Amino acid sequence: MYIEIQAKTLLSTIRGDDPVFGLKYNMNLYRGCEHQCIYCDSRSECYGIENFTDVLVKVNAIDLLERELRRKKVTGTIGFGSMSDPYTPAEMTYGLTGKALEVICQREFPVHLNTKSDKILKDAGTLAKINRVHASVCFTLTTTDDDLASIVEPGSPPPSARLRAMAELARLGVKAGTALMPVLPFLEDSVENIVDIVNATADHGGTFIVAWFGMSLRDRQRAYYYEKLDKHFPGMRARYERTFGGRYSCPAQNADVLEGVFYAQCSRRGIDTHIPRYVPEAAAQQLKLW
Repeated sequence: MYIEIQAKTLLSTIRGDDPVFGLKYNMNLYRGCEHQCIYCDSRSECYGIENFTDVLVKVNAIDLLERELRRKKVTGTIGFGSMSDPYTPAEMTYGLTGKALEVICQREFPVHLNTKSDKILKDAGTLAKINRVHASVCFTLTTTDDDLASIVEPGSPPPSARLRAMAELARLGVKAGTALMPVLPFLEDSVENIVDIVNATADHGGTFIVAWFGMSLRDRQRAYYYEKLDKHFPGMRARYERTFGGRYSCPAQNADVLEGVFYAQCSRRGIDTHIPRYVPEAAAQQLKLW
C-alpha cells in the first residue's frame, strides 16, 4: 500500500568522511520497500518503520529538494537508496527518483545510487548528463543465481536483469559496479559465489565492487529473517542460532578466506575495490609551479 506523506526535510548531511560511498548528503524519497529482501536491516526497530510492506511516499520531496539545494554552499555527492530502493514499483507510479535526478542535474551536483533494479535505465539519459560532474551506481548482487535471489530478494528484478542494466550504464559512461553485500552465512558464502559475482561484474562493464562478508541481525530484522529461513530453508535457523546467538554482526563462514579470494579475483579482472569518488574541479587541478 502507498501512503502519501508530507516531509519536513529531505537532505541529511553526512558528518565527516563517508569511507564507503563517499557521500556528503543523503536522502530517501520513499520509506518502506517493495523489494522485501528477507535480510533487510531497515526492518530494525531503530528505523521506526512500523510496517515495512507499506511504502510511505514523500509527495513534496521535489519541492523540498529544490529549496534545500539552493541553500547548499558545499557541492558534494548526494546518495539515494539507504533505507529504500529508489527504483521499486513505487517509482514507476510516482517518478520521484527521476524528477529528483533532473533537479540535481540542473544544480550540477554529483550523485551515487544503490539499487537492485534494472528500472534505473529509465533515467539513464539523465545519469549520463549528471556524469559530466559525477554519477556512480552500485547494483547490489549477493548472488548471481536468479533462483536463489527470487527467495532472498523476492520483489527485486533478478541479478541477470541488474547485470544487463549495469552493462547499459557502463556503455553510456556512467560509473557502474557492484555492492557485494550482505553475504548470507551458509547460503551465499562460497568461493564459487564470490568469484561468480566478480566475473559477472567485469563481464558487464562494471569497474568496481565494494564488499562486506557477512550480515547484520537484530530485533525485528532477525525475527523476519528467521521466519523466512523456516519457510524456505528448513533447519537453517537452528544453525544460525547455534553460530551467532543474539549477535548483531554475523560474519560469513571463512570470511578471511573469502576476502582473500575476492581481492585476488578483482586484481585479476582489473576491478577496483572502492567506489569512485567525486573530486571537485578545483581540487582536481594541478597547482602551477612558479
